[in-house]
Order: sequence, then structure tokens, then C-alpha cells
Amino acid sequence: KASSIILTPHPGEMARLTGVSITSIQKDRITSARDLAQKFDIHVVLKGEKTVIAHPNGNIYINNTGNPGMASGGMGDVLTGIIGSFVTQGYTPEAATHMGVYIHGAAADTLAQEYGPVGFLASDIIDALPVEIGKLIS
Repeated sequence: KASSIILTPHPGEMARLTGVSITSIQKDRITSARDLAQKFDIHVVLKGEKTVIAHPNGNIYINNTGNPGMASGGMGDVLTGIIGSFVTQGYTPEAATHMGVYIHGAAADTLAQEYGPVGFLASDIIDALPVEIGKLIS
């Protein structure tokens, strides 16, 4: 049976999970995410600049949306909620992580264009989600 466990650590959480320093994780984010995904047969979303999505089969995806304005409290909770919503709609963990990470970052990119690169909140991302999802399905 394919794994349905999804972890969404930031580098500090990843360091605690793996016992590896944040510096080492940041030096090779791809290997860090892939190793954890394969070792425990899980899906890993290593948050940060160019979020890395690693699947237990070894496949890696790098997200191209998002910006530094996302470095505020609650952003990871919003991301996890988006991914979880896709899973409960019947999407595979692979699809749910890809769509969730992309849409989360795209909403932040829209906010950054409208208001500047910093100063928005996790709740601002939530408010922007319908517009971002609408762009993808129209």
C-alpha cells in the first residue's frame, strides 16, 4: 500500500526529526528531504525558499511559487490545511502536496505584488486562496 503520511517541516523541524544540523539540511535540501521520505516511506514537504517535495519513491519536485513574506507564524498551518483539504477530496498525497504547495505560494506571490514583499499574515493567504484556485480552473 502506498504511503499516505505527509510531513511539512521547516528546516528547524527537519533538523530535530533527523538529528542533522540546520546548516547541513540547507546545504542539500533535496537529499535531506529525499532521505527522510525514503527512510520512513512518507511524503516530505521541506518548506523554505524553493520548497522541496520528496516522495517515498525517490521523486523530487521543487516549487517555484512563494516569497520571503511567507516567513510568519501560521503559514505552515495554512499549507497543511490546504494539503489536507486536497487529500480529503480524494487526491493522492503526491497530487495534494504538489497542488497545495503551488497554490499556497501563488497566493503569497499575488499578495506580494499587491501589497509588497512583507507584512502579510497567514489569514491573508487564506483569503487569497479562492482567487488563486479560480485562476487554475478557469
